[in-house]
Amino acid sequence: MSEECVRYVPGKFFLNDSGLSVTARDPGTLLQHYLDKFLLSKQQEIYSLGRGAAQRNLNVSAFKVLAVPIFSLDEQERIVSILDQAFAALDRARAHAEANLADAQALFDSVLVATIDDLVLQSEMMTLASAAKDFSRGRSRHRPRNAPALYGGRYPFIQTGDIRKSEGSIREFSQTYSEAGLAQSKLWPAGTVCITIAANIAETGVMEFEGCFPDSVIGMVPDPGVADPYYVEYMLRYFAEELKQKGKGAAQDNINLGTFESALFPFPSLEEQRAVAEKLDGIAAYTKQARQHYEQAVDDIAALRQSLLQQAFSGQLSELHHD
Repeated sequence: MSEECVRYVPGKFFLNDSGLSVTARDPGTLLQHYLDKFLLSKQQEIYSLGRGAAQRNLNVSAFKVLAVPIFSLDEQERIVSILDQAFAALDRARAHAEANLADAQALFDSVLVATIDDLVLQSEMMTLASAAKDFSRGRSRHRPRNAPALYGGRYPFIQTGDIRKSEGSIREFSQTYSEAGLAQSKLWPAGTVCITIAANIAETGVMEFEGCFPDSVIGMVPDPGVADPYYVEYMLRYFAEELKQKGKGAAQDNINLGTFESALFPFPSLEEQRAVAEKLDGIAAYTKQARQHYEQAVDDIAALRQSLLQQAFSGQLSELHHD
């Protein structure tokens, strides 16, 4: 069982023995679409009937004795009609929030592409290694890698998942190295551009503190006289799809230092790099705000939907009707 253990599926479908379908026995007493809405309203209670530590399984006996409030057929129809109208309005609100988020992301993508397109035509082209003080893979020499003695200290240990969710600036980490962990790794400086080269390849982020990372990540420490780390991160997003194509493999996608040996990237003047990063920062902030608004809207809509369901089956909609 998942927390969203109750689903309504319109039309015909197949269901394996891990699920139950519930049908009204007497449509003259209980309408099916009313029963469907009732079960949705009881989702949290039904989930709480699950038992088991490794995998929750529904206590079917307890589920079968859930009490369904029975109103007249006309009242059942009215409740369903009110809920359907309310849910349609909530769906429109969610679609509007999704459209705003898509517009914000499309704006960022178009400005990024147009900006780097121009730089490719106008700027000096260099390899990442030639624009860096250090360009090499991370280190994690100890085997096994999950030895407890390596972890729990004061040195941030950045993993590919941390880079993927960083949105360009790595400010959080989920693991740390101990002194023993550091001894078999390498401490990279703040401002290092991290590039994932295995699993989720070509994900990038600028590390905003000193930290370590494994050999599934390439680190670039920009030469301060040649490259700005935040410009490099944005520029690599532009080339991400190209890098991913180079890393396509039969078993697992990956890229390596050799992928970058002859690859050329645009490096305009430092002043122009910083101007590009500042412009894209502004649009990225707008996109992030749109995403936060969307996520809040989704949460609010889900809460309101559940509140309406609970009101409907606690008799509050009936009371409002009679008043």
